[in-house]
Amino acid sequence: MNKQRVRVAKAKSEGPGLDIPSFCAWDGNDLVLNILGSPGSTRDAIGKSKGKQLKISVTAAAVAGKATDHMVRFLAGEFGVPVTHITVVFGRYNVNKQLRIKDPARLPSIVAKALAVE
Repeated sequence: MNKQRVRVAKAKSEGPGLDIPSFCAWDGNDLVLNILGSPGSTRDAIGKSKGKQLKISVTAAAVAGKATDHMVRFLAGEFGVPVTHITVVFGRYNVNKQLRIKDPARLPSIVAKALAVE
């Protein structure tokens, strides 16, 4: 199994992340996602939206950022991008996180539906 480390973005001067009206939004060619992580689940899955967050369940335990690393690898497959195209903006060691996905090749249905409403 390829265990690539996830890039962690430094906080920008205007704040820790992009304030978006939903759990997802476009910022140029980047897709920004607000995530509510659920580590230690029975399977990896993209769940439902919970307010301004999208629930993502992963099987990895929440130990030293391993669940976040696992989530990024899982989402890279779901969005059809290499792991290096996903940046953790904030929340590497927290269930509340924001991710930035560079040029996603495909969108899971819940994300596509939310973006169509915008």
